[in-house]
Amino acid sequence: MSELQITELQRGDEAGLAAWSDVAVAAERHDLGDNAEYWTRDELLPMLGATTGRRQFRLFSGALDGEVVAAGRMLVPLKDNLDLAEVHVAVRPDVRRRRLGSQLVRHIEGCSLAAGRTRLDAFPSWQHDSPEDGAGTAGAEFARAHGFTLTLGDIQRQLHLPVADELLERLAREAAPHHLGYELRSWAGPIPENLVVSWLELSSTLATEAPSGTGVHENDAVDVPAFRESEALQTAQGRTMWHTVALDDTGRVVAYTQLAETLRDNPFLFQWGTLVHRDHRGHRLGLAVKVANHRALQAGSDVAGRRTVTWNAGVNDHMIRINERLGFVRGARGGEFQKKLT
Repeated sequence: MSELQITELQRGDEAGLAAWSDVAVAAERHDLGDNAEYWTRDELLPMLGATTGRRQFRLFSGALDGEVVAAGRMLVPLKDNLDLAEVHVAVRPDVRRRRLGSQLVRHIEGCSLAAGRTRLDAFPSWQHDSPEDGAGTAGAEFARAHGFTLTLGDIQRQLHLPVADELLERLAREAAPHHLGYELRSWAGPIPENLVVSWLELSSTLATEAPSGTGVHENDAVDVPAFRESEALQTAQGRTMWHTVALDDTGRVVAYTQLAETLRDNPFLFQWGTLVHRDHRGHRLGLAVKVANHRALQAGSDVAGRRTVTWNAGVNDHMIRINERLGFVRGARGGEFQKKLT
């Protein structure tokens, strides 16, 4: 077995990050083709070694004879889920099946234990025409071989931009009579001070309100200063955050959606959370905020030729219907895997 030389990248190491990124992107493109999602180097550099108020990001390179051939990532929440680490391992396609990924994942597991983390999350993905559970695919089989269990199947969907104005207008008109008692508000950039607490109180529950399968999940902490630090990191990455919320008659956020516009050299914009408070469902607010957010995005930015990408649990029929009405189409499959370290 070839011995992998593993190092942790340090803040400001642009050359090390370039080599790490080349491996990570090559692996994703090999497994997913045009559906491969990734962060560009400019987006990754501010994250390298960063410990925001909410999370710590750690990147690991694995080298053979001085050449980087494996890339690992570890994300550690700092305000909640204090037993959790999210992990990801990628190996350059031409050197796979030499147990290089196994060496790297064992190293990251050791780092997780050293940080007091005994619950690991991993999110491998595979082509959509593969089995729902990823049987026979590289990422899913690697996870299973290292003790991870599939807890939920996900589906990637993509929306080619721009969305036709006529479609957005029609969907907005259709939803409008059902949410007359609510105000929709859209903006780009940080969340306004008068909305941030109620936004966090709602968005922090996404982990347990969305379908979670058999996995163990905890809500995020409601911590405004820590959240502001994460917003500052997003700005440093060159990302523009687009938000639309629905406000009730007291001015509280009762529905939201969030989209990250990336730098132009990334083909994808990332659709993040969308959630309606359980006491305010049945008013088509999920459809309304998503439509309004894409209208605001297209009015404020040139996104022609790019794609919005989102992931939904395969069992989340309601959100899938909303996305398909907007024009999202299937791209890839993935899974949420968990492992308990002892």
